[in-house]
Amino acid sequence: MNERILIVEDEIKLAHLLKDYFTLEKFASYCIHDGAEVVDWVKENQPSVILLDIMLPNKDGMQLCQELRQFTNVPILMVTAKVEEIDRLLGLELGADDYICKPFSPKEVVARVKAVLRRINGNYQVNSSFALDQNRLKISFSGQSLELTAVEFYLLKTMFKESGRIFTREQLMQHMYEDNRIVSDRTIDSHIKKLRKKLATLCPEREIIHSVYGVGYRLDVDT
Repeated sequence: MNERILIVEDEIKLAHLLKDYFTLEKFASYCIHDGAEVVDWVKENQPSVILLDIMLPNKDGMQLCQELRQFTNVPILMVTAKVEEIDRLLGLELGADDYICKPFSPKEVVARVKAVLRRINGNYQVNSSFALDQNRLKISFSGQSLELTAVEFYLLKTMFKESGRIFTREQLMQHMYEDNRIVSDRTIDSHIKKLRKKLATLCPEREIIHSVYGVGYRLDVDT
């Protein structure tokens, strides 16, 4: 594998344990224990996935997630002991792609990272006047392109493959999260809200994602 995993964790023993597990799976993994060092490292090294703890010295994970999203769409998995819904939603609003809650099994973490990479690796897809570039997490329309986060891209791809179909929130969650975890409907709404805002910059004259009252969402790229 060529994927590079950045582990941002101030519990040094835990970080090195995760590193060992990723090494066994043939990933190249790197550890950072201080939040202040993360942004410069990411700019210079371009990891494939970032495991980002929330509680860090000098700069916390929430702030880092927001800063990273200013220049990269690399998948970010927030690692946290905080399980309150508001923390989850805040992380998603800032651009996180997934959550891993402590305590966890290192094997679970590796599996979740593999799941993210499976979702984003693939070929160039075209439908109507839109094109999805899965290798670069981009969508293009009439010569304009737009970068998405991994979870935004996978959500769009799921709806894109069946344009016109109405998806319930539960169906979208089942497609997005392979481990059948229980998440709030508001999590999907949060992603849809951000996705709509981004799509509006690409084609402001069209509404691509429609809300179907009492049911869910429908994507329409053919009108």
